[in-house]
Amino acid sequence: MQLQYCYESINKSCEKNNWPSSIRIPMYVFMISTILTTLAGNLAVIISISHFKQLHMPTNYLILSMATVDFLLGSIVMPYSMVRSVENCWYFGDIFCKIHTGTDIMLSTASIFHLSFIAVDRYYAVCDPLRYKTRVSLLTVIIMIITSWVVPAIFAFGMVFLKLNIKGSENYFYNKVSCVGGCFVFFSETSGMVSSMLSFFIPGFIMVCVYGKIYIIARRQARSIKDATYQIQFQIDLAEKQHVAERKESKAAKTLGTIMGVFLICWSPFFFCTAIGPFINYVIPSIVVDAFVWIGYLNSAFNPMVYAFFYMWFRKALKMILFGKVFQVDSSRTILYLE
Repeated sequence: MQLQYCYESINKSCEKNNWPSSIRIPMYVFMISTILTTLAGNLAVIISISHFKQLHMPTNYLILSMATVDFLLGSIVMPYSMVRSVENCWYFGDIFCKIHTGTDIMLSTASIFHLSFIAVDRYYAVCDPLRYKTRVSLLTVIIMIITSWVVPAIFAFGMVFLKLNIKGSENYFYNKVSCVGGCFVFFSETSGMVSSMLSFFIPGFIMVCVYGKIYIIARRQARSIKDATYQIQFQIDLAEKQHVAERKESKAAKTLGTIMGVFLICWSPFFFCTAIGPFINYVIPSIVVDAFVWIGYLNSAFNPMVYAFFYMWFRKALKMILFGKVFQVDSSRTILYLE
């Protein structure tokens, strides 16, 4: 099969993927589906929390901010990444390549930061409910949100525009990777390790520790309910109470397992490649790394399902949005759940 190039008339042009339609079409279908799912799910969360006054509380502002991050990732990053992934060509210019790469790293990292702060919020809600409102105030949440946006932005754009991501591997990048019509997310040994630590391993470690602690305390509380019930109820009531406690414990385990499982499954492959790739002379094929990028993007599509879909208020809000009831007078004052 004859080689094709992104720019046939330019020397050192990148090679264009010469895949048949049987490969291109499924790739486009998968990526467009991921983009639309990300946009629809996160837009539903944004409308729900913004519209209904009952949902205007600090905890939900974190979810709203994360949904905004994921919506932007789906609307201004994924479409251009889709063209790059399928065609292996970048037709949008060098400056926009840097802007796109910086925005990609920033929003992906910001999404993970939000997940970590939501974990901390849930920790105080479950483990210290009496002091939850004083510990997690509106000011605290605002600081969490600002941190989740500003730190990734400074890190991502500083690294890309100052070319810190290729520092130490300039010769390899310009001789083996760089070509006309390409837009590559490239990391040297140092930048790859720093990026992986900041964007994944440290937030991931925080989430594992926090959710582990939550699960342990939830089990302890469930057992305390069983013990207290045993002392004050008849045996028939005891069995019923134990069943309820066990169901709550089981639901908590499934919820936490889903949260951690989706996060780790989506992002682990890409960040492990980013961390170890430079140390093994970049032997991992670029097509594999690109596939891992899209698996990571899936986390932004799953976030509304994992976090918001677990809440009954979201299901009720979604139904009102789909049937257009949010346009009715005073619909923003609808009671979505009993406090």
